Amino acid sequence: MASAVAQKSSGAPPRAPGKPRRRTGATPRRLPYLLIAPAGLLMLGFIAYPMLSVFYYSLQNYNATKPWRNGFAGLDNFTKIFTDDPLFWDSLVFSGKWVVTEVSLQLALGLGLALIVNQTFVGRAIARALVFSPWAVSGVLTTTIWLLLYNPSTGVGRYLADAGIGTYGSSVLSDTGTVFWAAVLAELWRGVPFFAILILADLQSIPGDLYEAASVDGANRFRQFVHITLPHLKDAIILSTLLRAVWEFNNVDLLLTLTEGGPAGVTTTLPLYVAVTGFEAHDFGYATALTTVAFVILLFCSILYLRLSKFGGDDK
Repeated sequence: MASAVAQKSSGAPPRAPGKPRRRTGATPRRLPYLLIAPAGLLMLGFIAYPMLSVFYYSLQNYNATKPWRNGFAGLDNFTKIFTDDPLFWDSLVFSGKWVVTEVSLQLALGLGLALIVNQTFVGRAIARALVFSPWAVSGVLTTTIWLLLYNPSTGVGRYLADAGIGTYGSSVLSDTGTVFWAAVLAELWRGVPFFAILILADLQSIPGDLYEAASVDGANRFRQFVHITLPHLKDAIILSTLLRAVWEFNNVDLLLTLTEGGPAGVTTTLPLYVAVTGFEAHDFGYATALTTVAFVILLFCSILYLRLSKFGGDDK
């Protein structure tokens, strides 16, 4: 009787006799974890199993063309990498040169483009579309475009020779003195929009009141850029450079289809060396050992870079 009176006075609908009372309260704490558990297990399987397989095969002699030599090798593959493989060191040095050059130039050009398309002018939407469009092009298609441009018979080299610059029939991709910068230019065309997109998105989050206050205080555009724009772009620049450095280190498609690591192996990165060792020489045990070394190098450099750059620090 008392409960019925309480329900009536509170305005709640009467509960049917014999019907169990519905539990009210907070959602159980374990429910979110149970809901994401299937996706988490699938991701763990797709990520953990390949990584463990790589570590396992790096300790094996596994060559598809010499099955009689297959078996446990221990640390022999790693010993060979560091003591008896000059190609490893050459490819590692070139990988560092490639990453530093590409990321530095892409960051500088991407920042400049982002600052330009962030301004208000007629045709800004078209300009943004043109700036960002190369990012949608695949690596193989990018290579095809630049192979046509570098073709000594029908490409830019022919027209330069007509103008008295260079000689007919010479290709920048076959000359050890020009092939590096030819590959860098092709990758710049594809990689600069990545920085432009991320930096532009962060530029649009900077309050305009800060620039107005700085103008009132007499700060010119350069001082506004140094003291307002760059501090706000710090985390975006750190994150984008880290991601791009990892991607450029693992760059295989463009260099493989553009130069095939040549001429004379001068454009062979470590991942490209891994691909050639695994898929052409069929030495999968040694290729996975190289992959393991590359993974450790990337992990160490990434952690060190984040530590030194103080990513996520509140410097604004």
